[in-house]
Amino acid sequence: MKDAFNVGDKVQWHSPQGIVQGTIKKKLTAPVTIKGHHVAASPDNPEYLVVSDETGAEAAHKATALTKV
Repeated sequence: MKDAFNVGDKVQWHSPQGIVQGTIKKKLTAPVTIKGHHVAASPDNPEYLVVSDETGAEAAHKATALTKV
């Protein structure tokens, strides 16, 4: 299966503040905690660590929540 996103890809996602743009920093394939939030990533269900262009904040999102820009 081909990866949906690569490190360095520019993406956007929806947040309560509106549409946010940022960059893929890392593909997560194991459980991890980010800012107190448990991310249940696995090799079969990866998530992506993204960095907001505007705030520099990091967050994890599933591929289905991200769109390439």
